[in-house]
Amino acid sequence: MQLRRELFIKDFKEQLQLSDKLMLVGSCFTEHLGERFRQFHFPTIENPNGIIFNPISITKSVTSYISNRQYSREDIFLNSEWWTSWDHHTKYTHADPEQLLKMINTSILEAHNFLKSARWLIITLGSAFVYQLDNGEVVANCHKVPADKFRKKLLPIEDTLTVLDNLVHRLFMFNPDLKIIFTISPVRHLRDGFVENNRSKAVLIEAVHHMVDKFSKLYYFPAYELVIDDLRDYRFYSEDMVHPNYLATDYVWEKFCEACISKSSREIMKEINLVNAARAHKPFQPDSIAHRSFLQKNFEKVMQLQKQYPYLNFSDDIKYFKG
Repeated sequence: MQLRRELFIKDFKEQLQLSDKLMLVGSCFTEHLGERFRQFHFPTIENPNGIIFNPISITKSVTSYISNRQYSREDIFLNSEWWTSWDHHTKYTHADPEQLLKMINTSILEAHNFLKSARWLIITLGSAFVYQLDNGEVVANCHKVPADKFRKKLLPIEDTLTVLDNLVHRLFMFNPDLKIIFTISPVRHLRDGFVENNRSKAVLIEAVHHMVDKFSKLYYFPAYELVIDDLRDYRFYSEDMVHPNYLATDYVWEKFCEACISKSSREIMKEINLVNAARAHKPFQPDSIAHRSFLQKNFEKVMQLQKQYPYLNFSDDIKYFKG
């Protein structure tokens, strides 16, 4: 008896290699992917502005990396006791405005240098709803400012296409070798309402597919469809029944590996996974001869992997097993 319909994803024409530099930007689902990439030692930079959901703010953030925009005092504001930015997630807050500007500008410079030579950019769109200030500026985060300070708006598909099209052109001018993977976050924004969430996701899906059909170096990975249509069960969600749980994100990651990562890299990832499992091992007697032997054995294994794959960074593993 077949109890569900599985989504089979066609292999990407060009696939990720372990040596490829990856930048990830967008919604909170980006964080799940970024964590997996880091586990397998992909050279990765993730959400330099913090988590962002809407296409306009994502576009604005990536454009700032391209131009290496440096923020000044006029670009931040005091919210209660904390300085912050309308273009950044709440993790970018500080009591000292100069320290906040240092945090922001250091992150942008790092992103600028990384994006110059990145092989892939993964953009995860979360919502087509935007929040605008009185001057029309779209904010990346409301920072718990009272709702009456904003106007909420569902982006028309035409506006979404315009900002994404302009972004892609600028990215290819900045880094002609870059390839872009679009995903739609499977996290449902039910605070907007069930109907409103579906309208929002529909705008994003249509816009992204239009872009992928237009440009040869753009790809779509169906993270949204994997959770909503393939798994489609509340047992794959966390307690809030909105965010996919570990089992769901693990399933999405497996599908991503199969379709988007080269077979040769997946073979190396199997070896790295053995190292990860060894690091997760909790010894019953940390000072025992058996555990010291275990550490030495894995230290030698990691040193061999570092020699075999010099483009990967095993420094943390080496430090851990060296003791």
